Amino acid sequence: MRYAGHPDDVRHYDTTRIRKEFLIEKLFISDEIFFVYSMYDRYMVGGAMPVTKALKLEATDDLKAPDFLTRREMGIINTGGPAIVETAEARYELDYKEALYLGQGTRNVVFSSTDPDNPAKLYINSAPAHHPYPCRKVTKKDAEVNVLGSSESSNHRTVNKLLVNSVLPTCQLQMGMTELSPGSVWNTMPVHTHGRRMEAYFYFEVPERQAVCHFMGDPDETRHIWMVNNQAVLSPSWSIHSAAGTSGYTFIWGMAGENLDYGDMDVRYPDTLK
Repeated sequence: MRYAGHPDDVRHYDTTRIRKEFLIEKLFISDEIFFVYSMYDRYMVGGAMPVTKALKLEATDDLKAPDFLTRREMGIINTGGPAIVETAEARYELDYKEALYLGQGTRNVVFSSTDPDNPAKLYINSAPAHHPYPCRKVTKKDAEVNVLGSSESSNHRTVNKLLVNSVLPTCQLQMGMTELSPGSVWNTMPVHTHGRRMEAYFYFEVPERQAVCHFMGDPDETRHIWMVNNQAVLSPSWSIHSAAGTSGYTFIWGMAGENLDYGDMDVRYPDTLK
């Protein structure tokens, strides 16, 4: 469980407190499903890593619901070996970097891996939902793709909008994946906040002994968190969210809140940050 913090309070956090409140250090645990429940828009960030057995998604006592998705929707992006996701209605096969949307009311969700020597690593986001939309698998070919930035500013990148309202209907959850071009290290630049939505970032494809420095906080009181491969970070609506890596990497963004307008951002250019 992660509680919401006021920006005036967060500016007094030391490194240990910042990491405790916002960083999710270990998402993938062999043969387990792991979740962090955030009070920022009641967003959930988690991971499932089936190795030797299938893993059934069940509601915890905290959700006060008969099934996990009774009042929630879910987005899944596979960052590991081939995966199988089964529901009461269908069976889906997810290869590397393929996504799946599960609508409100989806039952009997089970995760498994095709090869235990190359297990699936299913990165999962979930948000409250008010309407049951159809489940759907989405590949990079189905995505809305935007190429942004430039090599001159070290932020040339491809934004793959996977589970967004321009691709399929959702209640409030949106997810996508940004891939940096060789030689670029910055993501989401210029930075922005969006008071109508919170966000979470998940960094992967970070090489061994390399790291990503994630920048957060009020634009006039920025802070940073050093992160390594397969770690996630929560971003309140009032906080910027951007990073630079010591090497190339890929990240998955997920968000939820008041609207589905991807362009609803309050931009802050680098020369105005403090």
